[in-house]
Amino acid sequence: MKKRIDVLEAELKKSDAEERQSKVREATAVNASTLPATHAVGAGAAEGNAGGVLASDTSAAATIAPGTPTDEKEGSSATQASAFAVANAEKKPASEPFAFADFTWLNGNSRENDTPLDTKLFTPEFRADVSYIYDFNHPKDDTLVGSSESGRTQEIQIQQLGIGGDFHYNNVRGRLMTQFGMYSTMTPRNDASPARGQWDLSNAYRYLSEAYGGYHFDVMHGINLDAGIFMSYIGLFSYYNYDNWAYQPSYVSSNTPWFFNGLRVQVFPTDKLKIEPWFINGWQSYGRFNKFPGLGGQIAYRPTGWLSFVFNNYGMGTDTLGVPGRSRLHTDDSVEVKYYDRPEKILDKAAFSLTGDAGCEYGGGVTCHGGKGGPKQSFLGYMIYNRFWFDKDKYGFTVGGGQINNPGRYLVLLPPINGATAVTGSPYFTGNPGDPFKAWDASATFDYMPKQYITFRWEFDHRGANVPYFAGPGGVTPPGGNNGNPASFVCSNGSAAVAGSCGTLGLWSPDLRKTENRLNLAILVKF
Repeated sequence: MKKRIDVLEAELKKSDAEERQSKVREATAVNASTLPATHAVGAGAAEGNAGGVLASDTSAAATIAPGTPTDEKEGSSATQASAFAVANAEKKPASEPFAFADFTWLNGNSRENDTPLDTKLFTPEFRADVSYIYDFNHPKDDTLVGSSESGRTQEIQIQQLGIGGDFHYNNVRGRLMTQFGMYSTMTPRNDASPARGQWDLSNAYRYLSEAYGGYHFDVMHGINLDAGIFMSYIGLFSYYNYDNWAYQPSYVSSNTPWFFNGLRVQVFPTDKLKIEPWFINGWQSYGRFNKFPGLGGQIAYRPTGWLSFVFNNYGMGTDTLGVPGRSRLHTDDSVEVKYYDRPEKILDKAAFSLTGDAGCEYGGGVTCHGGKGGPKQSFLGYMIYNRFWFDKDKYGFTVGGGQINNPGRYLVLLPPINGATAVTGSPYFTGNPGDPFKAWDASATFDYMPKQYITFRWEFDHRGANVPYFAGPGGVTPPGGNNGNPASFVCSNGSAAVAGSCGTLGLWSPDLRKTENRLNLAILVKF
């Protein structure tokens, strides 16, 4: 009888253990279902976002179910359960890159916890960035100078309307995201490469912010091969303002590439490390500027749920139009730290980001350090931001800013005086070797985020430079509007000057100032 009782007790214990393991497997399956669309592609398909680390082509951070504790340093039950399930699995599949913790806090990364429209074959995505900029300089032509995020003041403008998403089937992958609105004119005007050769690359690509296809290899924790237009994440901030802690990033972000046109390989040796080499046409360019393309790459490392490193490097590219012997080097490195995380408190989270940039050009009459080979042509800058979250992430407050020193002005955004572009240049703001440019900025940002798909943003920006650069009350548009000759001086009646002279008419001059103060009001939507 006792033997029979012992057998029944053993069977009950076994049944109870199997039931507990079944629940763990179910919980793990639910967690996996909230990962990016890579579940249809294979482990490791998540790609560089927010400093090039997490899947920008999935539109969502790789996190487990909303509201579930994930940071491994907290030793949460969910983390222990997932670890138990993996340890007891007959086959241990490679874990998703950066899926071991919740990284929605990162600057430049989507803060969404799920993708509500996700399907097996396609993850649709919609983005809207609508803003109103109030410039205290009150330029009469409502033109903003020196920003790649905003272009008009005292008006409601659609900065970007993006429609697209991610395709994923049987290890084949692709992404499309449009850029209707201000981005479709502001981004191409800063690229001089279409001036070399035919077929009007600016118009061919102006409505595309991302467009690529590729393949996912189930090797290690995943390898992705993609070709087309993809985000660079140099400068930490995302091209899409919804993803960022602030609306107007400092110069080391705003003046460095938002996108590349070329080929990339994303290698995930572990679930905490990404190595991503690039073979690209050039420095934020649709085509090549000269003979040589650009080479570069990114290393992203997240050792814990509260720490992230991103290292970007670029070289070889001959990126000055018409100067084939001049090459560029650049390094961009960032660290982000979540130093406070108390979800039960009113102040529930705090983090900071620090980015440093250094680079130079050499050859073609310039040098990295100055001397016999020509003037010093370099870039040195930094930016630092601190972010606070309140009331279960419903409110956010960010303070930050930075500085740059760019003699030669090869990365300074050209003011659009008389319609000037990177191709035409402007006699009113030159970019000759040795021309000095030093600038600094500071900002304070308040966000109201009632839902994870929308942000209402209020921001104050102060920016300054050592030379007149920002639009003043007189604006940067000649009398009567642009005259079609941005590379020439303009006469007081709006006509182009002949050989730099206007005779008795006198020259017109744009109104440029050394400082700018403005308010940015925006509604940002993403789902």
